[in-house]
Amino acid sequence: MKPLSKQDVKVPADVPEAAKENYIQNFLQATRGTGKLMLMAGDQKVEHLNDDFYGKGIPADDNDPEHLFRIASKSVIGVFATQYGLISHYGRDYPDINYVVKLNSKTGIVPTEQMEPVSRQLWSIKQVLALKEAGLRIVGVGYTIYIGSEQESVMLSQAANLIAEAHQHGLLVVIWAYPRGKAVTAEKDPHLIAGATGTIACLGADFVKVNYPKADNKAEALKEAVLAAGRCKVICAGGGSTSAEKFYQDLHDQLHIAGTQGNATGRNIHQRTLDEAIRFTNGISAITLAEKDVTFAMQVYEGKEKFTL
Repeated sequence: MKPLSKQDVKVPADVPEAAKENYIQNFLQATRGTGKLMLMAGDQKVEHLNDDFYGKGIPADDNDPEHLFRIASKSVIGVFATQYGLISHYGRDYPDINYVVKLNSKTGIVPTEQMEPVSRQLWSIKQVLALKEAGLRIVGVGYTIYIGSEQESVMLSQAANLIAEAHQHGLLVVIWAYPRGKAVTAEKDPHLIAGATGTIACLGADFVKVNYPKADNKAEALKEAVLAAGRCKVICAGGGSTSAEKFYQDLHDQLHIAGTQGNATGRNIHQRTLDEAIRFTNGISAITLAEKDVTFAMQVYEGKEKFTL
């Protein structure tokens, strides 16, 4: 894959002249010079509470938040996305990780049937910049919107403003966009997911993270969402735990059939021992960042090949 030059990066018009160099640097750093984002997601400690980190089949060290940072620091990734508080706790010990600070989160205790989902902003761009000034490699921020919720206007408004403010400082923005609420009957409907990516493009985000749609041919169905997003790059969530080979094949199809521009993987990475998680992550990055095939990724995962950038 030919590396991107600074001239290849399309800088949004709301990034002021004084911040253009920062934006370009953050984009190239986050995408490892490829234009594609390998996002390791570590925001589930709020979103899923401890369900993803403790229990049958999950290694004991996954219950320790530092497990996430150990994986991110020893693997080939683009960015590690997690909440402000965890980055504040551990970031000084792992200064070489590229961070995306997740600015909102909610637990899943209250079901949609009881209350429409809403996740309000918890931290400010000013607070994020303070982490950056402390020497951490903050390249962007993240935010979740539940499209279709009766409370979507709250999240749309907050996201629109934080995108504009983040761009003022040259930071990237990744929006998690999930159709969810009593009015949503099929969260993984391809047409609805395309509506979500188009909405996030209208807000001006740089990347939009969505679930892989439910369809007979998922990769073909996802094409609608990729086209609807325009210059806002679509990345797919990793979803629940699955085999390495199936995960790699789905990822390869997303990139090469649907035309996505990366991936966002959480449980499939961290619900493994450190050594296995590193090998699995490097297999993901081989496909995402270096256009390697599934066979090569499996060899990396099995320890038969090494992958570096």
